[in-house]
Amino acid sequence: MDKIFTISVIVGVPVSLIGAFLEWPSILMFIIYCLSIIALAGLIGRATESLAIVMGPRIGGLLNATFGNAVELIISIFSLKAGLVGIVLASLTGSVIGNLLLVAGLSFFVGGLKYKRQSFSIHEARHNAGLLIFAVIIAFVVPEVFSSAMNEQKTMGLSIGISIILIVLYFAALLFKFVTHRGVYQSNDKREQDAQAEEEPEWGRFKAIIVLAVATIAVAFISEHLVGTFDDIGQAFGWSELFIGIIIVAIVGNAAEHASAIIMAFKNKMDVAIEIAIGSTLQVAMFVLPILVLLSLLFSTTMPLVFTWPELISMVTSVLLIIMLTIDGDTNWFEGLILLAAYTIMGIGFYFI
Repeated sequence: MDKIFTISVIVGVPVSLIGAFLEWPSILMFIIYCLSIIALAGLIGRATESLAIVMGPRIGGLLNATFGNAVELIISIFSLKAGLVGIVLASLTGSVIGNLLLVAGLSFFVGGLKYKRQSFSIHEARHNAGLLIFAVIIAFVVPEVFSSAMNEQKTMGLSIGISIILIVLYFAALLFKFVTHRGVYQSNDKREQDAQAEEEPEWGRFKAIIVLAVATIAVAFISEHLVGTFDDIGQAFGWSELFIGIIIVAIVGNAAEHASAIIMAFKNKMDVAIEIAIGSTLQVAMFVLPILVLLSLLFSTTMPLVFTWPELISMVTSVLLIIMLTIDGDTNWFEGLILLAAYTIMGIGFYFI
């Protein structure tokens, strides 16, 4: 499988460059771009696994989420520059529900087919639950509720204030997790710790980081061109802009995290899988989205922190569902199926909206 991913990257990336230069048909390029991103995601997954062994599951998961979200951030900046605020908000909504329902759901389901029970840090689960409630339910609902009594200027001022608070709290959370309370809440599963200590990484730290960086740059380039095919794809398949933003852009933009989390769950490394799925959601909600709100001030069209009600309700219900299923620090394939069913229902709703 690793050789297939490597060969796909060697073939897919040059073909993507040639096709973009020669302006091949959009539908053909859409398929080529998607396959290339999936192959690159496989490389990112292997690099992340090596870093998780060398540096620990938390740092490995954080690096994966960061490199994965860098792609989405780049795409969103280009979209903001073009004034496509609705597409940006929709893609970030799709990233939140995609990570919480699709990525976590597939991880729980695939891992659960191999292992009857999979455990992860209950302390980490409770910590993430509090951050999810704050970042999504409080920080996103408040602008929606109060903006109804505000004009556009005041709504943007509220959005800027909340964005700054989110960014500060995000870095405070990193300080808490990796500095002041590093190692305080560790897994009590001695066998799992011994197994991780004995496992040899495929790549060393330096090589893994280089692969992550190069693969992310390649994914960013391909993703930018992939966005250019969405208009033709939407017309060909009858997809609305909202559906493309929430489902298609989110899935493609987070392909690296999708692959990595599933691979980690299949190898029973649930702490890493959880860190990728939920950690990526928190990074989107508390860092990527607030940064985009502030960056929008540099463009002709600003982006307030205000979602549509379907987007908001989808994110809030996704947060509540993932908290209920992970708060016990234990999961199985049926819980994964519940998350996938919820994602499918939302996908159908956004398709027909």
